[in-house]
Amino acid sequence: MMAQYLAIKHAHPDCLLFYRMGDFYELFFDDAVKASAALDIALTKRGKHLGEDIQMCGVPIRSYEVYLSKLVRSGFKVAIAEQTEDPAEAKKRGAKSVVARDVIRIVTPGTLTEDNLLDARAHNYLAALAEAQGGLGLAWVDVSTGDFATQGIEMGHLAAALARLSPGELLVPDRLLGQEALSETLADWRNVLTPLPSVRFDSENARRRLEALYGVGALDGFGAFSRAELAAGGALVDYVELTQKGKLPRLNPPRRLAQGAVMEIDAATRRNLELTETLSGERRGSLLATIDRTLTGAGARLLAARLAAPLTEPAAIDRRLDSIAFFAEAENVRETVRDILRRCPDVERALSRLSLGRGGPRDLAAIRDALAQVPALRLGLSAGGLEAPPEGVEILARDLGDPSPLVDRLGRALAEDLPLAARDGGFIAEGFHPALDELKLLRVEGNGMLMRLQQRYVDETGIATLKVKHNNIIGYHLEVPAKQAEKLDERFIHRQTMANAARYTTTEMIELAGKIQGAAERALALELSLLEELIAGVLEQAPAIAACAQALAGLDVATALAQMAVDHGWTRPVVDDSLTFDIRGGRHPVVEAALASAHAGTFVANDCDLSDGQRLWLITGPNMAGKSTFLRQNAVIALLAQMGSFVPAASARIGVVDRLFSRVGAADDLARGRSTFMVEMVETAAILNQSGPRALVILDEIGRGTATFDGLSIAWAVVENLHEVNRCRALFATHYHELTRLAARLPQLSCHQMRVKEWQGDVVFLHEVAAGAADRSYGIHVARLAGLPPAVVGRAEEVLGALEKGEESNAVARLADDLPLFAALARPKPRAVETVAETSKAEERLKALNPDELTPRQALDVLYELKGLAQG
Repeated sequence: MMAQYLAIKHAHPDCLLFYRMGDFYELFFDDAVKASAALDIALTKRGKHLGEDIQMCGVPIRSYEVYLSKLVRSGFKVAIAEQTEDPAEAKKRGAKSVVARDVIRIVTPGTLTEDNLLDARAHNYLAALAEAQGGLGLAWVDVSTGDFATQGIEMGHLAAALARLSPGELLVPDRLLGQEALSETLADWRNVLTPLPSVRFDSENARRRLEALYGVGALDGFGAFSRAELAAGGALVDYVELTQKGKLPRLNPPRRLAQGAVMEIDAATRRNLELTETLSGERRGSLLATIDRTLTGAGARLLAARLAAPLTEPAAIDRRLDSIAFFAEAENVRETVRDILRRCPDVERALSRLSLGRGGPRDLAAIRDALAQVPALRLGLSAGGLEAPPEGVEILARDLGDPSPLVDRLGRALAEDLPLAARDGGFIAEGFHPALDELKLLRVEGNGMLMRLQQRYVDETGIATLKVKHNNIIGYHLEVPAKQAEKLDERFIHRQTMANAARYTTTEMIELAGKIQGAAERALALELSLLEELIAGVLEQAPAIAACAQALAGLDVATALAQMAVDHGWTRPVVDDSLTFDIRGGRHPVVEAALASAHAGTFVANDCDLSDGQRLWLITGPNMAGKSTFLRQNAVIALLAQMGSFVPAASARIGVVDRLFSRVGAADDLARGRSTFMVEMVETAAILNQSGPRALVILDEIGRGTATFDGLSIAWAVVENLHEVNRCRALFATHYHELTRLAARLPQLSCHQMRVKEWQGDVVFLHEVAAGAADRSYGIHVARLAGLPPAVVGRAEEVLGALEKGEESNAVARLADDLPLFAALARPKPRAVETVAETSKAEERLKALNPDELTPRQALDVLYELKGLAQG
């Protein structure tokens, strides 16, 4: 057995090996040590190898997916070795022959298909990067759904493309890993990188591989793929086939994403805007979680994909907006469709599992139940009155197809209660196959005959506790208490003795059990054969089923965004080819939702007009006044509009944004040895080097991480560059009020401020944006709100006053000599009191004291005395 294990392990050195032994997957040697630590399970020993103990651990077959999920999330790849022959066949080779085993699948982060290993509401992409003829190509596939696409990519755009996909695994030819130009980008994905030999990325082999896969003589009908794209796509297909041990899931024909077809958003911007998760790593509180009203897993995945890749073609955006407008206005249609969608299981993932030979009766039932909703959906979509649905909705309705024959066959074939695994049997409905019904009847009748035989033996022997039982070792048998065994005559053949019972059989029982067992085995074999026929019938119609699944997802997204728009008063944006950016009454959807759920008041809406003449806004004002929210909300509104959604604003007119940049907030990067300021400068450099006239840039507090004059100088230069070189639409928030002087010589720069109101010595943040520049930052007021000690706040006010009165360098020198800082401030300021003509008794007593002459006890007594005098 260990020789077999070592041979299989040698063929899969980079994987943990799950080696099937009975009802467990066992791991040995270093695999056991790694797995036991990652899974927090017991590490034990079994036998010796080369004189040393063999480390071992194991997980039960029935719950192995839980452990598998933990290992994959921890970065491991797992090879699953199963028995590939019947143990009875192995015994024919000799009593001690080892049952043949082989790896049936390699589980990697990018090739998962099981529902309990995946997030139902998110894609899990396997991506590949390749280089050919001096160009780069990126390809990605979701093995669990069949989604397959490629993109020709330039070096400077690669980081944004990977951030858009967020692949669970990234395949890279080993020769690219050594390229300095790529090392920085790939370093961000080092935890999901899978290096492969460069020979696997040969573009000519890839072309032939893809043509064979789709049965075509040329791939031109799918798109004008570059050599690099073909190399990446072919490597993906080969890797999937390698990990699935020769099996390929159903893959959609590859679609080609043209350069510039979607808005580019780099990883820093996605993180700053909290598109799919918050800065703390939670989905709740993200933009996606806030706008997600989808009802199906496929719909949720499509919504996430659209949010990750907003379009840049106004006509395509308008088609999506037309669909949302239709469902927003046709309330009855929207509610009908959404009610039907609630009953639709995940067809895409069920179909993928079936195509891999990993599906079962419940996957067939999922397809049946979803496709069964198509007639009702068609009827619901046609109930919108006289107004015909827009083109986008009509296309979705057409793609639903007519699955009635398949639904009818699956409906007749599948039983009402389905087992989790096909090997458990009982999933074919009664009446679907007469021969199977006969076998099932024979099995049922045989069980009745066993019960009658048991009763006869009880009557004949007088042993009331005699029972007919069954186990996998000795099959059907009779069990009696050990003390009663002497009552049995020679008809009863002894099989097994235990501590408190004895097991017997009879010739009659052996014959009957053979009939029953044979019927059960033949029934299960027939059921499994019928299951294969049903799966084959489904896979024959896989393209139509996949199109229907995508149509269901499209309807889900359109109705969900319409529901969001209706519930929260969102409006249809106008997206065109101009450079306009005019938002009226804009709001931040996440902050607005948080205020509503906390019953903390209403969100204050604000306008933003970055049209010609004022395309660069310089925003000043105190912290806590809403600058960061204002910056983010305008970026979010642009993103929502171009993904084809209504937006949280009274109106919005947006010229297409091709690249979105956001640098809001601060964080260090300890893994790369970068300080907060260094991260800020790296992100700012990316913006200045990549943004053009169609970009939208939001920047907050550039330069604050260094000395005052250094920071001001950097911020000054950045503003000038955005205005003169990048010439993009931008929002620039700052506390450097000196920058407002630039408005005099930069014609496109417009000064705006966050309004505040001072009232009875306090400051009220109005969260409103108004023209003009703020004259103060109110930082000390915010510090007081944060709970800084009064002594610190008081000293800060003193320092601020001194700095504002005199020349800064002289004031700082004077203040530095004024020590100790806090001793005096710790004492409360004396209150104004009426002049007292006479000295109080407490003061007279205090003046008469000589502290050096007092013992500790005397000092305590005097303290009580002084307190009494002060009170009396």
